[in-house]
Amino acid sequence: MANKTILMSKIRQILRSFTQGKSKVQISDQTGASRNTVKKYIRKFLAEKMTFDSLDRLPDGELEVIFGSAEPPDKGERYEELHRMLPDLEKRFKQKGVTIDILWKNYRQKCPDGYGHTQFHTYFTLFIGRAKAVMHMEHKAGDKMYIDFAGEKLSITDKETGEVQSVEVFIAILGCSQLTYVEAVATQRRQDFIGACENAMQYFGGVPAAIVPDNLKSAVTKSSKYEPTINEAFADFAEHYGTVVLPARVYRPRDKSLVEGMVKIVYSRIYTQLSTHTYFTLASLNEAIREALELLNNAPFKGRNYSRRQQFEEVEKDTLLPLPVYRYEFKQQHIVTVMKNGHVCLAVDKHYYSVPYRFIGKKVKVQFTATQVEVYYKYDQIATHQRQGRKYHYTTNDEHLASSHRYLSEWTPEKFIEQAKAIDEEVAAYILLVIENKQHPEQAYKSCTGILSLSRKVGNQRLILACRRANSYGVYNYPIIVQILEKKLDVLTEEEQQDAQLMPQHQNIRGSDYYQ
Repeated sequence: MANKTILMSKIRQILRSFTQGKSKVQISDQTGASRNTVKKYIRKFLAEKMTFDSLDRLPDGELEVIFGSAEPPDKGERYEELHRMLPDLEKRFKQKGVTIDILWKNYRQKCPDGYGHTQFHTYFTLFIGRAKAVMHMEHKAGDKMYIDFAGEKLSITDKETGEVQSVEVFIAILGCSQLTYVEAVATQRRQDFIGACENAMQYFGGVPAAIVPDNLKSAVTKSSKYEPTINEAFADFAEHYGTVVLPARVYRPRDKSLVEGMVKIVYSRIYTQLSTHTYFTLASLNEAIREALELLNNAPFKGRNYSRRQQFEEVEKDTLLPLPVYRYEFKQQHIVTVMKNGHVCLAVDKHYYSVPYRFIGKKVKVQFTATQVEVYYKYDQIATHQRQGRKYHYTTNDEHLASSHRYLSEWTPEKFIEQAKAIDEEVAAYILLVIENKQHPEQAYKSCTGILSLSRKVGNQRLILACRRANSYGVYNYPIIVQILEKKLDVLTEEEQQDAQLMPQHQNIRGSDYYQ
C-alpha cells in the first residue's frame, strides 16, 4: 500500500545497515523495503544530524514522531478527549518541575481508559512541536527573557527640516508565555539599550531569572563559546535587578530562535500598521508601537484558544522575581589622575571631588550617575559623593585631606565674603568681583586670601581705599591691590593722583600709548 507506515524495528534495521556502509540496493534486498522507501528514511536520518547510537536509544514512540506517521490509527473518543486537554497540558508543562511523566499520570487520573505512556508522549510532543529529535529549548515560567534589535529600522521625521532619522527597534520576549515588549530607541548604545531592557521588565511587572541577549556590543564585550565577557555597565544593571546575563552562543541559532521569530512577527503585525503614518518624535512613535503591541499580545496563538497575555497571567506572572524598589541609574565612568590637591575632576560638570590624600598622583576610576559620584582604585571604592552641578567648585570631605591641607576645605565664597564684610562692605563687594572674574575657584580663593591678609599689614582703612581704587580701574586681582598700596595711590589727594599718573603700571593693564 502506498505511503504505508513500516515498523519502527525495520527503520532501525535500515539505518543500522546504512551506517555500516551498505548500499541502498543491499538494504532494500535485506529489509524488503522499496528503494524509494530506503532513500526516504536515509534522507530523513541525514537531515536530523544524529548518530545511529543516539537514535537507536529512542523509544518507538519518539522514533515514530521523527520517521513515521504520528496520527492515531483511529480518531475515536479517546483521541478527541486527549486533544481537548492538550492546550491546558501544554501550559502546565511550562511550569517549573513539571515533566511529561507527571502530566501523563494526571491525565490517567482523569481518564483511566486513556492512552498509555508511550502514545501519550508521542501525541503530546507532536502537539508542542517537538518533531525534531534534537535538543529542544524548553521554556520554563519566569526563567528567561530573550532580547535583540530588529534588523530593519523605523524612522522619525524632523517637523521643521523634514530630515528623516532612523531609529533602532528593541524587542524582548519572555520564553514561557511569549509575552513581548517592543520599543523604538535612538541608538544601540549602552544607555539606550539598558534603558529599553529596564522598560521591558517594568512592562512585564517582574524580573526573569536570566536575560539572554545576542552578542550585542552593548551587552557583551568579548564573545566566547564558554564564558563571554559581559559589558560592565550591563552586568551592573543585571546585578541591580537580581538577575544574570546568559549571552546566546555564537553561531547557535536555536539559542535565539524565539526572539528572531518574534522579529518576523513584529515586522508583519506592527511595522505594517506604522508604515502609513509619519511620526515626528520618538515618544509618538512608541505610543503607536504600544497600541499595536497590545493587539499582538492579546491575539490568540495560531491553533490555540489563548493569547500571550492570557498565558502570561495564568502561568508566568507570579514566577517572575519582584522589581526592585528603585529603578536603575545608568552609570558612566572615566579614568583620571588624582590632582595634587587631593581631588579628581568630573569633566562633564567641571566639578572637583575629594579622595583620600594617599591616592594623589594615582590613576582612579570615576563612576557616576545622575545623582552620585563614586571613585575606585583597583576595584576598591575610596570615595563617594552626591553629584554637584556647579562648575569650578569643590566637594570636599575633610577626612580625605592631609592635616596640613585641611584648611583648603574651608575655602568657600561665603567664608571670604563674610571675612571681607567684617572689614567693610566695599571690600566685600570687591572680593565678590574677584571670585566672579576668576576662571578657577582655587585661583580666586588664593587672590582673596592674599587681599584680606593685607589688612594686617596696612590696616582696614587703607585696604578699603585700595579696593575702591582698584574697582574704579575695573581690575580684580591681588597684584593690583599690592601696587596701589606700594605706590600709596590709596592715600594721595586728587591733585597728587593726577600728578602721579592715576593708572598704575601693571602687566595686565594697557598703557596710554596703546590708545594713540
